[in-house]
Amino acid sequence: MDETVRAWVNGWVVSRGAAPPLAEPWGWTIDMGLYGHVTRHVCGATGEGLDEATVRKVAGAVTGQGVWLKAFRDPSVVAGWLDDGWWIDPEPGFLMRVPLAPDGAAAVPEGYRLREWSRGGVTRVMVAAPDGSLAARGQIAPTGGTAVVDQVETAPEHRRRGLGSIVMRTLQDAAVRQGARTGVLSGTPAGRGLYEALGWEVVALLTSARYDRAASART
Repeated sequence: MDETVRAWVNGWVVSRGAAPPLAEPWGWTIDMGLYGHVTRHVCGATGEGLDEATVRKVAGAVTGQGVWLKAFRDPSVVAGWLDDGWWIDPEPGFLMRVPLAPDGAAAVPEGYRLREWSRGGVTRVMVAAPDGSLAARGQIAPTGGTAVVDQVETAPEHRRRGLGSIVMRTLQDAAVRQGARTGVLSGTPAGRGLYEALGWEVVALLTSARYDRAASART
């Protein structure tokens, strides 16, 4: 199993309050217990180390609505391995990592308010706008030497003001204080530029797929 994937799985379940991951020969099964996201299967290999036979075996055992598959290869490749019962996100995700080091206090733009707190092993950060609305947020789950960044977002009307960087730097500093040495995350194309500007590197592409046989039957 790829160690970055393993670290991402271990931190992600803490961040989302999911059930402990169940080890499989090909990766992990994680129960979420939510409508539309009942369970997710995460393949443990990345790139060319993840083969068609493995993905087909995992996907072929899925029969229930709302089950997700995470495969660390390009969507254009994985799409050819799944039948039409699967919805596939056409945009790739990016498994990324960075060495963590103290970065100092983040300067918040005038009028904005930064708040940080921790509960249940997860540190959350929010930036409130001058009118009190949510401008930006994110969270991080340290698990030993690794910390997983999750759910980072900036409201459209508050973008290009450095708020995403403030959230990320604050989260990373919090993880360092708790002993983490490496950061890991799964980013979107929209977030990749921010993370790379902060020193993160792409480790692997990520395909997200959801089993939706009912939708397939309607088309």
